[in-house]
Amino acid sequence: MRGVFTVARLEFTVRVRAGHWRWLLGGWFVILVLFTLLLRLAIGRAPTLDGSRGTVMYGGLQLFQLALALIVMPALTGQSINGDRERGTLGVLQVTDLSAFDIAAGKLLAAWATACVFLVTSAPLVAWSMIEGGVPVFRVIVVTIVLALLLGVICAISLGLSALLARSTTSSVLSYLAVFTLTVGTLLVFVLATGLTATSNSGARTDNTWVFLAPNPFVVLADAAPVAPLPRPSCRTVTQENITNGHSQTVTGEVCSSDTTNVDPLGSISRAVRQLRTQPDASATFSPGPIGRGGLVWPYGLGFDLLLGAFMLAVTTRRLRTPRHHLARGVRLA
Repeated sequence: MRGVFTVARLEFTVRVRAGHWRWLLGGWFVILVLFTLLLRLAIGRAPTLDGSRGTVMYGGLQLFQLALALIVMPALTGQSINGDRERGTLGVLQVTDLSAFDIAAGKLLAAWATACVFLVTSAPLVAWSMIEGGVPVFRVIVVTIVLALLLGVICAISLGLSALLARSTTSSVLSYLAVFTLTVGTLLVFVLATGLTATSNSGARTDNTWVFLAPNPFVVLADAAPVAPLPRPSCRTVTQENITNGHSQTVTGEVCSSDTTNVDPLGSISRAVRQLRTQPDASATFSPGPIGRGGLVWPYGLGFDLLLGAFMLAVTTRRLRTPRHHLARGVRLA
């Protein structure tokens, strides 16, 4: 691992000295703050969400942060290999004692570390959500780990495309296409497959097609999140004026709502995808029952994503082996 950490440290130092990512990091944090603030103001205007403020804030923040990361991370990693080839700096590493795996894994580790730095900037906003209530520490730990793994997969895919393709512009575009495939593409394939497997007797068999939706990063993140606790009953002070025998009397008391329905963005997605595994008829009414109803989806989706990331790392390693017998026209090693 010494060679891996050497390349990672070198790559990370180059990123820091470039300085551009600092502005990107600052813009990232400002966007997250604005989103969380607007979300909190919107929740404040809905009295029915008083007991779920923290849960809604945290779930919405994590889903939005994942969406933002899927936009930013390919741009940071999609030119890591072919960009160095175009600048003539990759050959300097290849003529050292570093192996192809050292270079590939080191660059991936640096990209992943950069992604985790972006992830850490949301810590104050996560703490704000926890203060609002309904967000246990264990849930934060699990969601953060899963989100970090998903970002690592995106970095591995972008790195592999950067090694496969000679031009950095092409690899960046295809990196975004890969992200589109994992997010929107999996949803479209699921819908189309469900429609094709529908029959006149049993209807749409989502229990046969849910697997197409499993690799979706949003599904993996939501389904892996532990169950959020039920909100406490919301109480408010009520003042009422009673008139008895011509005398006015003011009575002040506390009224508590018995509604314990928990509005949870992550939990809602999880309940929906888990029920797809056990729902043979799409025309049946969806039951917002316990989150544990149905089978787990995230182990299959996360497993597929991690295998995809490992495969792209292997592709990157293979493409970095020297000497090379076939080079794209106009490409140089040093």
